[in-house]
Amino acid sequence: MINFDDITVNTQSSVCIRSSKVLRFDPFKINQHPNDADIIFITHEHYDHFSCEDIEKCAKENTIIIFPKSMEKSIAQTSIKLENRIALTPGEHIEIDGIKIETIPAYNIRKPFHPKRNGWVGYVVSMDSVRFYIAGDTDAVEEARAVKCDVAFIPIGGTYTTNAKEAAEIVIAIKPSAAIPIHYGSIVGKLKDADTFKNYVDSDIQVVVKIS
Repeated sequence: MINFDDITVNTQSSVCIRSSKVLRFDPFKINQHPNDADIIFITHEHYDHFSCEDIEKCAKENTIIIFPKSMEKSIAQTSIKLENRIALTPGEHIEIDGIKIETIPAYNIRKPFHPKRNGWVGYVVSMDSVRFYIAGDTDAVEEARAVKCDVAFIPIGGTYTTNAKEAAEIVIAIKPSAAIPIHYGSIVGKLKDADTFKNYVDSDIQVVVKIS
């Protein structure tokens, strides 16, 4: 059972999922100091996805941080304990406290912003019988089209990632129960892109808008 009230998107790809654990992805522009994250996931190096300031606002004493292996030096700038830092490469599978985690390659095909060689990632996270896919900054790559999930968080802003139509193509291919558009409405993309995305997605897939 998916409770969408337990899911927030602060801005960009700053996603929080609250269930048996509190999971935060790419925390950015966090207004207060919730210090509530059990696990923080970082998809890649860019400032709107990796913010030490916002990580500190979300982390508590024993927070685990998961990140691409290519970011080890950057993650060392945070206060997260060394033993709680987990570096992964694309295509890995791990389990933490009953939460299954997979890393999915996230990269551009013809754009220069997110080269595949950097080893940046999206995540499929299974918690409380729900599989969440947080795509990271990606184009409509074959690895994204092969994901199996219940809820897909897909970037729609264009420029650096898929636009609304390309994102819808991923969603149509993977057929989740629900899709949540992200990475639009601030740095890139317009708020109305969410409507464009929804219009392209098959009607049997629920589109839940969290940035408006």
